Amino acid sequence: MKLIDISHTLNGNTPVFPGDPPLSLTQVKALERDKYTVYLLSSCLHTGTHIDIPMHLVEDTRLVSEFPPESFIGDGVLLDVQGEDPIGMKPHYEETVRQNSVVLLYTGFDRLYGSDDYFGKHPVVSGELGDFLLSRKIKMLGMDMPAPDYPPYTFHRELLRSGIFVLENLTNLQNIPQSGAFEVIALPLKIAAEASFVRAVCSVNQ
Repeated sequence: MKLIDISHTLNGNTPVFPGDPPLSLTQVKALERDKYTVYLLSSCLHTGTHIDIPMHLVEDTRLVSEFPPESFIGDGVLLDVQGEDPIGMKPHYEETVRQNSVVLLYTGFDRLYGSDDYFGKHPVVSGELGDFLLSRKIKMLGMDMPAPDYPPYTFHRELLRSGIFVLENLTNLQNIPQSGAFEVIALPLKIAAEASFVRAVCSVNQ
């Protein structure tokens, strides 16, 4: 088994969604001075690699902490959609995308992470593909970009309303083998909130 890290590092340079408060990661205690080391983190939970649950955009009272761990683990399906905008439906998705799977959209857009274009010029999921993913009742939709659509976030809301979690700001999807089975593990913090940072990884059989 090989684990492929598909998460961005959180640090003082982590880009945030326009309008959100900046991430602050500050060392407040130092070993040589205080006999121990402590960092203080202040951040919106929709920063870096993170997961959205229904409460984020629809009427749902469940918090991240109320979902069992297995809700965030599933068989992965990688869709190579580089260069597509909008991201369209393809006939072979009928065979490759199965119910309760974790679908990852490999756009290559993570190369612009931290740039001015990252939040404002990313691709979007087409209506046809969106309807298909909803009808397939997938478990999670992950992507190497900040969102599957733009305001008013109609598709984003439909995903969450259908109980499909949204895993945003992934990276390194090019390292996932194009063939062969893999599992996606995106465990959030056990936090009483509408979203959480995750350390997302893909488990690949060697």
